[in-house]
Amino acid sequence: MSYLFATATEEQAMLSRIGVDSIDQLLQQIPKPLQLDKLLDLPPALSEMELEQHLRQLASQSSGATSRMCFQGGGAYDHYIPSVVDEITGRGEYYTAYTPYQAEASQGTLQAFFEYQTMICQLTGMQVSNASLYEGGGSVSEATLMAMRTTGRTGRVVIAGALHPEYTQVLRTYVGHTSTEVIHIPVGSDGTVDLTKLAGAIDENTAAVIVQNPNFLGNIEDLAAIADLTHAKESLMVVSTDPISLGLLARPGELGADIVVAEGQSLGIPLQFGGPYLGILACRNDFIRRMPGRLIGETIDRTGGRCFVLSLQAREQHIRRDKATSNICTNQGLMALRATMFMAQMGPQGFKETAELCLQKAHYAARQIAAIPGYTILFSETPKFKEFVIQAPQSAPTLIEKVAKAGVDIGPALSQFAPIPGMPDTENLLLVAVTEQRTKAQIDHLVNLLK
Repeated sequence: MSYLFATATEEQAMLSRIGVDSIDQLLQQIPKPLQLDKLLDLPPALSEMELEQHLRQLASQSSGATSRMCFQGGGAYDHYIPSVVDEITGRGEYYTAYTPYQAEASQGTLQAFFEYQTMICQLTGMQVSNASLYEGGGSVSEATLMAMRTTGRTGRVVIAGALHPEYTQVLRTYVGHTSTEVIHIPVGSDGTVDLTKLAGAIDENTAAVIVQNPNFLGNIEDLAAIADLTHAKESLMVVSTDPISLGLLARPGELGADIVVAEGQSLGIPLQFGGPYLGILACRNDFIRRMPGRLIGETIDRTGGRCFVLSLQAREQHIRRDKATSNICTNQGLMALRATMFMAQMGPQGFKETAELCLQKAHYAARQIAAIPGYTILFSETPKFKEFVIQAPQSAPTLIEKVAKAGVDIGPALSQFAPIPGMPDTENLLLVAVTEQRTKAQIDHLVNLLK
């Protein structure tokens, strides 16, 4: 059963009921030599994450099974999920809620989505968010189509630097049947987009400039400079971001982003073999009528009470196809709920502390690996958040396989995404990501394995 502590008032009421004045009087019947007269010699208190790691370590000593260490990156990350997220979202009234077909009857579901939208806006610095999309790659494509509808331009879309290759593939699939030209500007020598080449690619037919920050290689882009180049041609800037990074980095909305998208997996969603995940999309208020998916609004019912409504749902099932903003049939309701619980639990300070831990641990790991003969950290002078590219002295897939046999997961190898514009086409490059979950001992263990 759940543990519920007693208040001082309740404690006194119980003591009065049994006829004693205090806990000390109640325990007088215990012989004095058996009473503890000093504080217990207990170790320092642990955070929830540290306690879980400690218990897993103890369990491994009993069972012989060791927990794997995850240093994998490339768009899905091993972040800590507070236990309250599983506890609340596992309740039947949440877990069985799928999608609000009879919207206004589903007040609890609508309120959860409304809170989700609010927190996504606060996190990204945008003015409005929809009630979620399928996943990060789809969000990039939906944002691009949204930019086309908003600008009235369909001639060109420009990808600025190291956008996730799978997102690029999804986008090309979306627009592959149209006359839209997708231009991909390579990264420069510092691992970020070549601004000179980018400026030359944006013209009066460009609907959107798409940039990922931190980018797929882990490097931080100059969003303000990219925004200036984009807006000079009256195009829209679409920023794909890492939600956890916004605990430290300036919000995209403050740096000129018009539409912000993200993969929401890091917001309380387990890795779980690739899905289901969560697509995030937020934008400026001017574009609300061009936004795909659903929008939950707040209003007042006939008794004057606060209630929630499905304010916008401009999909093909509801209006003429040529007026629809998407053919999205639903949103990732349960995943959005998990993200809502996660964000509410973390709060601004929790996001900041998590981001700081990722930053510090990733930079420590990069320094240690760079000191190993034969290993190089690419773009070492470029600011990074939690992920970086290693050039190994041997084939990256082979190295990944060897390290995996020791219970440590790294990668992916960049060769599986080749070619990445501007990057050398080599088998020896791989990504490593370090989240707040990784301890110094685990990082040192990885370094020893690489040695």
